[in-house]
Amino acid sequence: MTKIKIVTDSSANLTDEEVQKYDITVIPLTVMIDGTIYVEDETITREEFISKMATAKSLPKTSQPALGTFIETFDKLGADGSSVVCINMLEAISGTVHTAEQAASISKTDVTVIDAKTTDRAMSFQVVTAAKLAQAGADKQAVIDAVHATQEHTKLFMGVMTLNNLVAGGRISRLTGAISTLLNVKIALEVDDGTLDVKMKGRGVKAINKFFDKVLDDIIATPNVVEVAISHVGATERVEEYKARLQAALPSLKVSVQPTVPIIATHGGPGAFAVEYHTQTPA
Repeated sequence: MTKIKIVTDSSANLTDEEVQKYDITVIPLTVMIDGTIYVEDETITREEFISKMATAKSLPKTSQPALGTFIETFDKLGADGSSVVCINMLEAISGTVHTAEQAASISKTDVTVIDAKTTDRAMSFQVVTAAKLAQAGADKQAVIDAVHATQEHTKLFMGVMTLNNLVAGGRISRLTGAISTLLNVKIALEVDDGTLDVKMKGRGVKAINKFFDKVLDDIIATPNVVEVAISHVGATERVEEYKARLQAALPSLKVSVQPTVPIIATHGGPGAFAVEYHTQTPA
C-alpha cells in the first residue's frame, strides 16, 4: 500500500511535539516587520512576533510560501513513491491553498490539496487526524474522508478587541474604524465553512464577554467534545480564565492554550483570542 505523507502550512499552529510525533511536514509562511523578513517558527517565534508587532512602526505583512517551495517539498516527499495530502488554511485570508494546488499540478508526486476552510488550532485538528491515520497505514481516501469529517465537526470563534489592525490591513474602512474605536466596539467572528462571519458587534467588554460566556456554555453542554484549543494575542489572563472554567466543568477534557500564529495576530491585533473545538466524528 502506498504510504501517505502529510503536509500543512505554519498557520496550523502545531506544537513541535505534534510535528515530530506525527511526522508532519510544515511549510512556513514569512512575515515582514519594519522591513525585516522573518520565517515563522524558524527565525521568529509566535511570542516574539507578538512582542515585535506591538512596537512596530507599521502593520506587519505576511506572505504565503513560494510556489517553488511547495513543488520542492512535494517532489522530495514523493521520491520514495509516497502520496501526499496537503492541508492549507482557508482561502478567505490567504492564497496559500491555491499556490499548493498549482504546485500539486506541477509536482511529480501524487498530491491531494485540501482547503481546511479554517486556520490556527482548528486547522491542526484536521492535520493531526490525517497524520495519525497515515501513521496507522490508512489509504489516501480514508485520510481525506477523515479530514473532511473533522472539518465538519469543528468550530472556531474569535474575539477582536481593537479594530486598528483591521483598518491598517484594509479589512475595514478608516472611517468605520475611527467610529468603532471612539465607541469602543468589539467584535466576535466565527469561521464557518471557509468564511469569516461577524456574529456579534457591541460596545465595551461586557458585550464580548457575554458572547463568549455562551460559547463556553455551549461547549460544556455539547456531548463528545474531543478537544478545545484557545489561542491569543497577549490575552493571557482571559484565556487562562476560560481554560479554568472549562476544566472545572469537564475535568477530563483536553484544553490547550498558546499564542496564535502571526497571520491571525496581524489581523486580530492586540488582545485578540480564539476558542476552537471539535467533536467526535461518526465511526
